[in-house]
Amino acid sequence: MRKLSLRFSTDLQTVRDTAMVLATALLLSACATVSADPAGALTSRETEATLTDRAKSIHRQSLVLDAHADIVLPTTSKTYLGADGLSKVDPAKLKTGGVGAVIMSVAVGPGPRTAEGHAQARKEADAKLAAGLQLVGQSEHIGLATSASDVGKLQNTNKTAVILGFQNARSLGGNVAALDEFYTAGVRVFGLNHLGHNDFSDSSRPLFIGETKSYEPAEEHGGLSSLGVAAIKRINALGGIVDVSQMSKAATLQATKLSRAPIIASHSNVRNLSNVSRNLSDEEIDRIAEKGGVIHLAAFGAYLVDLSEPNLLAAILKVRRHAGLPDAYSYPYELYWEISDLKKRQAFLFAMRDVIGTGSVERLIDHIDYIVKRVGIDHVGIGSDFNHGGGVAGFVDASEAGNVTLGLVKRGYSASQIRKIWGENFLRVFRAAKDRADNPH
Repeated sequence: MRKLSLRFSTDLQTVRDTAMVLATALLLSACATVSADPAGALTSRETEATLTDRAKSIHRQSLVLDAHADIVLPTTSKTYLGADGLSKVDPAKLKTGGVGAVIMSVAVGPGPRTAEGHAQARKEADAKLAAGLQLVGQSEHIGLATSASDVGKLQNTNKTAVILGFQNARSLGGNVAALDEFYTAGVRVFGLNHLGHNDFSDSSRPLFIGETKSYEPAEEHGGLSSLGVAAIKRINALGGIVDVSQMSKAATLQATKLSRAPIIASHSNVRNLSNVSRNLSDEEIDRIAEKGGVIHLAAFGAYLVDLSEPNLLAAILKVRRHAGLPDAYSYPYELYWEISDLKKRQAFLFAMRDVIGTGSVERLIDHIDYIVKRVGIDHVGIGSDFNHGGGVAGFVDASEAGNVTLGLVKRGYSASQIRKIWGENFLRVFRAAKDRADNPH
């Protein structure tokens, strides 16, 4: 727009005309900046009802894919499940939320790195694998997908696709060949880490050793061990997808460089917005995107909270000290499991929730915005981490997935962008992993 210049004038009409031009320009500018997205999807004339209707239409037309949820066993803590005591991604919730695909994780936690410990980890992994396959077999509304084309076929028949994932190479017992066994059983997404280092890779969250009241070293292997390098190569050869969520920064960067196919982070957030150790640095985000990969943001309040505010940090520290926990932490709730008195443990969890809040769809979308602005719309997705701590206000389980779509519409994302975020970006990686396998067909 041409610059307007106000000069002193004794002509009253000139002043009035100039003021009118300025007012009109300001009004037009305000109307033009309602949308936060370059696509300009949101306009000032749209009502809440119109936006809701548009979001519902986009949601129906999208493959809504959740890149990470845990498989539930009878021993799973009820605190991780829905208010009804059931999985947050049970078939009814998936159907209500219009979720067309979910990656169900065969995950194991930390434990002794001994022959006995490895055997126990494998036993847990096998139980979760069996439970995942049983879920598929029990519901006529769900099918197992081992390829991107399977996902499409299931979508066309109004079935939800379950893709099996894997988390924590501790259950491999130091044997890279065990990856083949999981792949043959249907697993397609492979993450080497969880809490604590293992024989394959360093974790972003070193394990606290209760007996010694100290943490593992920050690094054991300097990233990937030789086993970890071999595992990345084998996952590529099989046509699986490498998942770097919960890896240390060094391990993530090494895996990104080593992998011959695009990789994903199935449930990771932005460290620059929430400074906890399992979130991704800008360098990791950049390298994943350069490889053609996708970062799936987790609906996990403790990994979305802004930890740059001094008063909040002081309040977190006060709650931790009151519970007798160390000042140092990789995320605010860390070491709650070390509180032996269950009443005190629950009191700590409630007190910390009061301090940091539950998280929100809006905050989740702040993290999505960050990735989009930094590396582009082709490199972002959503992984809820349901059944293991995931769930924020407005997106507490799979039934509320539509609220995320509505939030994206309100933030200014177009239909084509939302389809990429929800599922198309992941499917592109899924296809590429298969295409670059040793025997792609």
